[in-house]
Amino acid sequence: MIRLASSSATRAELLRNAGIAFLQESVDFDEDSIIATSPKNFVYQATLGKYKVNLERFGCEDYPLLVADTVVTAQGKILRKAKNEADAREILATQSGSEVSIVTCMIYKSPRIELIDISSTRYFFDPFCPEAVERYLESGAWKGKAGACMVEGFCKPYIREVRGYESTAMGLSVEVLDLFR
Repeated sequence: MIRLASSSATRAELLRNAGIAFLQESVDFDEDSIIATSPKNFVYQATLGKYKVNLERFGCEDYPLLVADTVVTAQGKILRKAKNEADAREILATQSGSEVSIVTCMIYKSPRIELIDISSTRYFFDPFCPEAVERYLESGAWKGKAGACMVEGFCKPYIREVRGYESTAMGLSVEVLDLFR
C-alpha cells in the first residue's frame, strides 16, 4: 500500500490498472509561483514542492509516499494547465500537427528507498479537427490537465507516432515505479 499524494483521477486509475494498492490524499501546492525556463526544471520544481508539503504532513513511515507532476511542451513552449477555455484553445492550437513532449516527474519515498524520476514521452500529432477541438472544449474534460492534453481521450485519434510510455504522458510512470517498489 502506498499513499498517492495527488488528487488526479488519472494517476489513481494508472495505479489501479497496475495492481498497486494505494490510498489517495494530498496537501495542495501552488505551482503558479514557479518560474522555470525548461519543462524538466518546471516539472521537477513542482514535484519537489508537492513532495515537501506532503512529506511534512504525512511522512512515509506508515505508507510510502508518491507524488508526481506533469507538463506538456510543444514548439519550444511550456504548456501548463489551461486557465480558461480561450487558453485551452490556444494551447491545443500549439499542439495541433506538432511534436509534443509530455514530461512527468515523480518522487517515491519509503523508509528504505527514495526514487526521483523524470521521464518524457514524445507524441507526433496530426492536425486537430477544429470541430472536435470545440466539442472537447465544451466538454470541460481539458480542465486540470497539463497542456489541456488527454492522450487517452481527445488526442488519441490524432497520434501519428509515440516514443515512450503512455503512462508517463498520463501523469505517472508506472513502469519505472514498478521496478523500484
